[in-house]
Amino acid sequence: MMFDMMLIFGLGFPDAHWRCARTVSALVLAALVGGFLVTTSASAETAGVTAVLSNSEVAVGETVQLRIRVTGSRSAETPATINVDGLEIHRTGTEQHFEMNNATVSSSVIYDYTVLPQKPGTFKIPSQTIRVAGNSLATPELMLHVTGSPGRQAAPNRGSGSNGSGSNVNAGKLVFAELIVPKKTAYVGEVIPAVVRLGFATRLVSLEGPQIAGQGFTMQKLEGSDRPQMEAINGKQFAVYTFKTAIAAARPGKLDIGPVKATARLVVPSQSRSSRSRSPFDIFNMDDFFSDPYFADPFGRSEKQDVPIESELVTLEVKPLPSNSPANFSGAIGNFSMTVDANPKSVQVGDPITVTAAISGRGNFDRVTAPALEDERGWHKYPPSSKFKQDDEVGISGAKSFETVFSPNEKKQALSPFLFSFFDPVKEQYVTLKSDAIPIRVEGGTAPAVATSTLPGSPTPTAVTTPAAKPTPKSQEILYQLTERPAHAQSFAPLYARSNFWLAQIIPLLGLGGFVGWKIRQIRIDNREAQRIAALNHESAQLMRKLRRKDASPYEYYLDASRAVQVKTALAKNVEPNVVDVEMAGAAFQLDEDSRQQLRQLFARSDELRYSGARNGGRTVSPESRREVLDLIDHLRT
Repeated sequence: MMFDMMLIFGLGFPDAHWRCARTVSALVLAALVGGFLVTTSASAETAGVTAVLSNSEVAVGETVQLRIRVTGSRSAETPATINVDGLEIHRTGTEQHFEMNNATVSSSVIYDYTVLPQKPGTFKIPSQTIRVAGNSLATPELMLHVTGSPGRQAAPNRGSGSNGSGSNVNAGKLVFAELIVPKKTAYVGEVIPAVVRLGFATRLVSLEGPQIAGQGFTMQKLEGSDRPQMEAINGKQFAVYTFKTAIAAARPGKLDIGPVKATARLVVPSQSRSSRSRSPFDIFNMDDFFSDPYFADPFGRSEKQDVPIESELVTLEVKPLPSNSPANFSGAIGNFSMTVDANPKSVQVGDPITVTAAISGRGNFDRVTAPALEDERGWHKYPPSSKFKQDDEVGISGAKSFETVFSPNEKKQALSPFLFSFFDPVKEQYVTLKSDAIPIRVEGGTAPAVATSTLPGSPTPTAVTTPAAKPTPKSQEILYQLTERPAHAQSFAPLYARSNFWLAQIIPLLGLGGFVGWKIRQIRIDNREAQRIAALNHESAQLMRKLRRKDASPYEYYLDASRAVQVKTALAKNVEPNVVDVEMAGAAFQLDEDSRQQLRQLFARSDELRYSGARNGGRTVSPESRREVLDLIDHLRT
């Protein structure tokens, strides 16, 4: 019956009847889809609510979009206005969204608000109560920072793509691209968030890009989501892909950012569509219904085309930094806070103390360096290690922590304050953060007692001598000589029968035995020395093989490199490797000053990794650094 009706409509009815049939079919199919959505909506997820701002930093007079998204429901009770002193917040629209995943349909509704700042400052948009199906849900609190300098947010720049082949496809109705930069002016080096939006009113097959063209600025990698958001623009549904990045100007002056360029492969209406003869199945050819990007034409009435997309560019006025920068300013621009701590707090002179400092906030963290000690007298400082944890997609906000090892050279009662300087683009001035002094206790360090000796210029001590008693001369009279007995009694026994004869023979035998024993011991010592040298040569070869690996962490690599220098010096000077330092190695191989400086940097890097706790990480040593270290160690020859 249905086929007969379609045949009648397709072959015998005029165009007016064709349009009527297509309209009825569209209504029937829409009703079926709506019934399916109603049926499956019972399995939707639990209701929830979120709220986000399109930008967290804006100037007076610029507008920001606030979006409250309610999931698990198709309606909710939301306030028409939100009262915040200094901000005008009004609801401007509502969007319905449906998503299907494995036969499960989830629904959500988005309520759009326009936020207009009236004065500078930092404003807190309080939590709002949203009523959903008789339940009360609360949105999170949001912070908005408003600057005093007037400006405008860059208008969305929508470029119309074209297929580049003279096709009559009006791609301007199918795609758009826009580059959003929230500031009109900035300083050199200031990190500015940027958003790229690509919208498609038809099904997207693949996407190459996007890329932001331009010179005179640095840009982080574009980060985007694979899942688009559905938006209604001028009465047409667009699947909008959002990409986020951060840019920083490298020079002052007028800077053009963009345009955004991309190439998309889209499903578009077929060019031969109007020339094809109608078939009985044209009753299902509902252009308006299947123009939605989630539906494809099941009857081959579309084709795939590559469409280039390009947005308009955005102009940014870049100002140079003021010249009165602090001495310890490293180029950090933004708004930061600092915390500092040290452990242990009770040590001996020469023991290491690890200072942990954290710089948190919003800005160009690639130029944030470790805070400087205000007074470094009496301290030996090792190079710091750092670690960054970002709080957003592009790394503009987060916290950067540093670990620095200090070794006291004398008694100390405290670590002097730490200083960190940055430029605040909102206040348009340099700011120096200063921590409190950290109480510690450093003991020891007493100079050893000077041994008693005769110093130059001191009086020579006078030796007290006792005159020796003069020996009484023996009497030379004949009577005394005849009557004096010898000290030892004389014996007339044969020589071989005397004990002292055999004692005299034993002495050479003992000497010979001692010589033989010494010789044996010397041979054993030589063997041990040969074994030690062989062990050192083996260790040196093992270390050089490890140094030529490409996957060693900085901790393993620099400790092995310093050990290799010690082993080579020990072989050259016949000493233990553990007593070798930079100066001994430089003297052993008669190095010039440049090579000695390289050795000092190598040993300092090894000490830094040993004391700073950097340990093994995901990083590896760069090929340039490995080549420099290997060349230095290979040239250590006597």
